[in-house]
Amino acid sequence: MPYLTYPYPSQRMTTISRNGMVATSQPLAAQAGLTILKKGGNAIDAAIATAACLTVVEPTSNGIGGDAFALVWTNNHLYGLNGSGPAPKDISIQRVQQMGHRKMPTHGWIPITVPGAPSAWVELNNRFGILPLKDVLKPAIDYARNGYPISPVLGDNWRQAFEYYKEHLTGVEFQEWFKIFAPKNRPPYIGEMWNSDNHAETLTEIAETNGKSFYKGRLAKKIAAASKEYGGFLCLEDLNRYKAEWVEPISVKYRGYEIWEIPPNGQGLVALMTLNILNQCKITHREDANTIHYQLEAMKQAFTDGKAYITDPAIMKAKVADLLSEKYGQDCYDNIQPTAQIPKQTTLPKGGTVYLATADGDGNMVSFIQSNYKGFGSGIVIPGTGIAMQNRGSDFSLDPGHENALAPGKRTYHTIIPGFITKDNHAVGPFGVMGAYMQPQGHVQVVMNLIDFKLNPQAALDAPRWQWLGDKKIAVEYTFPNSLIKQLAAKGHEMQILYDSGSFGRGQVIIRDSNTGVLMGGTEARADGAIACW
Repeated sequence: MPYLTYPYPSQRMTTISRNGMVATSQPLAAQAGLTILKKGGNAIDAAIATAACLTVVEPTSNGIGGDAFALVWTNNHLYGLNGSGPAPKDISIQRVQQMGHRKMPTHGWIPITVPGAPSAWVELNNRFGILPLKDVLKPAIDYARNGYPISPVLGDNWRQAFEYYKEHLTGVEFQEWFKIFAPKNRPPYIGEMWNSDNHAETLTEIAETNGKSFYKGRLAKKIAAASKEYGGFLCLEDLNRYKAEWVEPISVKYRGYEIWEIPPNGQGLVALMTLNILNQCKITHREDANTIHYQLEAMKQAFTDGKAYITDPAIMKAKVADLLSEKYGQDCYDNIQPTAQIPKQTTLPKGGTVYLATADGDGNMVSFIQSNYKGFGSGIVIPGTGIAMQNRGSDFSLDPGHENALAPGKRTYHTIIPGFITKDNHAVGPFGVMGAYMQPQGHVQVVMNLIDFKLNPQAALDAPRWQWLGDKKIAVEYTFPNSLIKQLAAKGHEMQILYDSGSFGRGQVIIRDSNTGVLMGGTEARADGAIACW
């Protein structure tokens, strides 16, 4: 049966409810969050439950050994949480180069930084949750222990990962991945049941110890021991000293709305920089070549500067205020030419992820994103635990002069970004588009679809997307209007049509009506997306 083929156009309607809503890329995880809402939990509890469940029911994109970021609206205030971890204290550019690497590798122990997701769950639960963590993680534990059937997009991503790993990850350090995720020496088929007792036991231990086992107890020791055995840099002290950090969200005013992101080391700043540039021009029509040209040129400039300047905020030289200033926006806008350009870095003053959104009937809303970075991550699974470790450190540069150069205890440029919209100090709602460097590009397109083009949440996600690939190269989905493709090509953009929508991101949106409190949600047709509500 062809689960990935649909011969006719399909359309999803905006989902509407009042008491609570959970939108994410996997139906079982959305239901897990709804279960917690119905048991008396709030939107924060539901977000944690959904996130933990996603480590089980969508391991192709995230895991217990991943990172997480959150924006939380509660008590009429927006809070930010940075759950990304630093590089190990014993790593250095010299030591990595001595191991024969000219750039940071993608797989293995070298690109592993301290995982932040379990700490993020604990911090959210301790500060804003209602239910105990062991109750909140119960749905994830049940699915890990009893199993669940593989959904279509999940199954296809699992197959692709297995084929790559089978060919490229042949070392003994990767064998635990095959033991856990390919126990029959193949990926699970679409519709086939899969379970992992190791996942269940680890999640239970995290819940019962309120996360302490992962950073200071038995699980921490197992992670450190595996690292030592296979020549990794991560050690027990790195885990012991870690705690997710509460941060002040950053924003830009756009057409009367405030668009919020997590500050650096996250790349949400790139989305805000782009919107700040686009603030300078009047945009009225979505399917217009000039509109898309300005979007592309603004995004190219913001991304070029973001990649040059964004890093660990403790050592970041560029100031967020400068990058979001009206002058920066105006200067970049003034530099946009009628034809496609290859952007150059601006001189400033001296100075593969899962996304979910939740809301409850009391006004709480959460924008949450969690990732192992590239697919399953590093390919490393800690023996006997089911913990798949991320490979976030692969974004570090081995050039000592680069802003994002590898250094011990440093956090790298981070791609995962949750978004949030407010207006006149009232919550409009959470939004997000997962997918590495597509994320700020997706954020800009979804925000403009909602605000500039007045699309409903579902239509804002369904609309065909573009993606800047570098230089003048632009990819568009196969549903993108052919007339626009031709007009953009005439402006010098090197257009590519992609028939696989997997690289264009996967998003969720929840909007609250300011008058009625009614929730309106959209979910991603490019994934196994679902909204659970009541």
